[in-house]
Amino acid sequence: MIELKTSGEIARMAVTGEFVGELLAELAGMTAVGVNLMDLEHHARGRIKERGAVSSYWDYSPSFGRGPFRNVLCLSVNDAVLHGLPRDYRLRDGDLLSIDMAVSIDGWVADSALSVIAGTPAPADLKLIEATEVALEAGIAAAQPGNKIGDISAAIGGVAREYGYGVSMEFGGHGVGRTMHEAPHIANDGRRARGARLEPGLTIAIEPWLCATTDKIKFDEDGWTIRSADGSRTAHSEHTIAITESGPQVLTRR
Repeated sequence: MIELKTSGEIARMAVTGEFVGELLAELAGMTAVGVNLMDLEHHARGRIKERGAVSSYWDYSPSFGRGPFRNVLCLSVNDAVLHGLPRDYRLRDGDLLSIDMAVSIDGWVADSALSVIAGTPAPADLKLIEATEVALEAGIAAAQPGNKIGDISAAIGGVAREYGYGVSMEFGGHGVGRTMHEAPHIANDGRRARGARLEPGLTIAIEPWLCATTDKIKFDEDGWTIRSADGSRTAHSEHTIAITESGPQVLTRR
């Protein structure tokens, strides 16, 4: 069931969103050659505890995972795009890192992600990251009251195709608010004017993710980390937004 939030509840989500945006910007700034992924994980744990927030990832046990998730970040490197487990790995020159996080403050969740490059960027990787960011902005622009979920999906898929990338339909955006994953599901491609109507009070996470040369994915043996099926580079961008009478409000701006 889709739950619409009041203006007061959206304001409380915006407090969480501000913190998530700030922390993601910090982590992006820390990303450099030689930095250990666990340094980013432990920095995030400390900041979350300091703020009195609660990680929405810790102990998360979805049907596709293997056991409870025991980290506060998803850190996905190069051909890994979603749900990457933080591990003892030092970033190398040119590594493409996607950072995804969701936390709750006073019972209200915000979810966001970005992709950055450690050291010297390859032009193809910059293009891939740009595509996810442009697709995200297009999806947000389509999230107007009175439009449909399919308008968001079609906007994202259209940008991906303009850049020359395929789109996987296996994971996408979602409702967010009292919990990290709520209805509705928002695919990263679709048909305009289809699906549920976007009503003021709807709060959603829009999250385009792309693989450079495939639309197929595979899982690591850890049961969590999702990679491009052909080993090509990947990127991921995400914001939590609220649908308001005057249009979409981004709650996780950085």
